[in-house]
Amino acid sequence: MTALSIVPAPVMRLPWGALTLVLALGGFGALMLYSAAGGSMTPWAFSHSIRFGFFFCVAMVMSRIPIDWYRQATFPAYAVTLVLIVLTEIIGHTAGGAQSWLDLGFMRLQPSELMKLAMVLSIARFYEMLPAGETRKFSAIWPAGVLIMVPAGLVLIQPDLGTAVMIIAGGATLMFLAGVPLRLFVAGGLAAAVAIPLMINYGMQEYQQKRVLIFLDPEADPLGAGYHITQSKIAIGSGGLFGKGFLNGTQVHLNYLPEGHTDFVFALVAEEFGLVGGVALIVAFVALCVWGIGVAMRAKTKFERLTAAAISATIFFYVAINLLMVMGLAPVTGIPLPLISHGGSSMMTVMFALGILFAIDRESRKVQRW
Repeated sequence: MTALSIVPAPVMRLPWGALTLVLALGGFGALMLYSAAGGSMTPWAFSHSIRFGFFFCVAMVMSRIPIDWYRQATFPAYAVTLVLIVLTEIIGHTAGGAQSWLDLGFMRLQPSELMKLAMVLSIARFYEMLPAGETRKFSAIWPAGVLIMVPAGLVLIQPDLGTAVMIIAGGATLMFLAGVPLRLFVAGGLAAAVAIPLMINYGMQEYQQKRVLIFLDPEADPLGAGYHITQSKIAIGSGGLFGKGFLNGTQVHLNYLPEGHTDFVFALVAEEFGLVGGVALIVAFVALCVWGIGVAMRAKTKFERLTAAAISATIFFYVAINLLMVMGLAPVTGIPLPLISHGGSSMMTVMFALGILFAIDRESRKVQRW
């Protein structure tokens, strides 16, 4: 009898490659938050580790739930999340200039983070329910548009531009994957080109307008609105090829770079581990997204395929927007780096999404085995 033969079959069938990646990313996040605090588990690394451990266990439980349960829960989950966003507009907690959190006592919940996942599930379910051949008609477009734009508009009012962009990007990607004609995306892009200047001038708060203008010219206000981007670039550049070494990053430790434990944690990674460490982290995220796309390709139903692909795209958008922001290639929007940045709501959303991906992967493996 070999050692492998005594391991239960369900354990052997787990996607150990993806699980190892998730565990490695979560552990590396705790390591960087330990460094961000100057070599202390408090205030960030310990709470990050507890949250990661808890939500990882939740994801494992979610991976055992039948896909039909998720299929039936999509629209109720969307409705509940939308109500929570509305409540946030009324009685929400304000931080960083945005009224985006509900104070539950034991934690502050950001419902807009959960909407990224609830919206994806609802649109995937909508397109699965749609009769074959109807995808290219207007009746297949406007309901999905409503499911996307209502929460995006509410989130924009908070105002939280970054999360609103994530919701729109995730929804548009899913519509494209579902087969909505490309010409409509071209028309939408042209409409956005007209609407964006109007939104910047008339629909944004003054601090948001500054973020966009500073993105275009960070040196215009290097000690004010452009401070984050300037210091982030300094941190990334000073790391060189191999970095200054663990716990030796000066930009965060000497408080030159604010938010080094949340939005700008990648700058700390690049400063302490250099280009090699930064690229290795990006490769790990790319590998996780590629695995998710593989899950989508193996899935047997339209709901599973669309959900897995859209979740993979959402994780990709998390990473891409954060990295572009930290490198000064996009305006500062407050999008965290998944599994690395400190933050409960984003951790919860990403782990819920991974739990559903694991469930879809388990279902496809079961079908193949039969």
